[in-house]
Amino acid sequence: MGELPLDINIQEPRWDQSTFMGRARHFFTVTDPRNLLLSGAQLEASRNIVQNYRAGVVSPGLTEDQLWRAKYVYDSAFHPDTGEKVVLIGRMSAQVPMNMTITGCMLTFYRQTPTVVFWQWVNQSFNAVVNYSNRSGDAPITVRQLGTAYVSATTGAVATALGLKSLTKHLPPLVSRFVPFAAVAAANCINIPLMRQRELQVGIPVTDEAGQRLGHSVAAAKQGIFQVVVSRICMAIPAMAIPPVIMDTLEKKDFLKRRPWLGAPLQVGLVGFCLVFATPLCCALFPQRRKISPELTTASPPLFAEEAWP
Repeated sequence: MGELPLDINIQEPRWDQSTFMGRARHFFTVTDPRNLLLSGAQLEASRNIVQNYRAGVVSPGLTEDQLWRAKYVYDSAFHPDTGEKVVLIGRMSAQVPMNMTITGCMLTFYRQTPTVVFWQWVNQSFNAVVNYSNRSGDAPITVRQLGTAYVSATTGAVATALGLKSLTKHLPPLVSRFVPFAAVAAANCINIPLMRQRELQVGIPVTDEAGQRLGHSVAAAKQGIFQVVVSRICMAIPAMAIPPVIMDTLEKKDFLKRRPWLGAPLQVGLVGFCLVFATPLCCALFPQRRKISPELTTASPPLFAEEAWP
């Protein structure tokens, strides 16, 4: 077996990102929760493989599959711009286990005001950690921006949850189960634009076909942020719409009536099953790099705008 060539472009995803299936395969790999189980030594080994390859050094016996595996392990734990190791719960591979726990609890403990406030606060605190951990090097998040987005999103989520909760007192119990979803959707509409307000002010980078940066575009930033909001809300729909219907049916059965303590773990499990598929598939809804009209930028054609992970 010959030595691995140095012309493999590991700066880009392995699969064709112009197709939905290519993007889906990419995000299934990025969000794989099994990466959380990797040891520090395994993460460092993957980083060394990637950095050596970029420097023109190929580890003896390295295959292309091993190179791509190392690249995705590296991307799952280290910030792409700073190279710093991301805190565990802020990694993309933590999205499913963290969200299934938080969302499952929001859907389980939706009846009492204190628990509604607590779990909405926990959810927005987790979102703040994720947003900070995956911040862009081109548009870094300041402490003030992070604090403003955090407080605004938390306030919006809690106000929405409590307001809808009071309106659904006299409606069927199933309707009340969807209040957490409405609160999460409202918070996403507040949190994401605030967290990325600098992009709305100065735009996101645009490049030519070779990747050479040519300018910025505010229009591309607006479109990209809108798509991020849509993908985040779509990501929450299966996990926050399907389990409530199932649980509303199961809680009427004698099995759960005799074992009410099974309600929370069962709901968390249902949410987790939905998120395993919803997270990568909704991340793949929109391409991360697309053509843009030159009059909407500060550069000359042909132009491409690159969107951050949703």
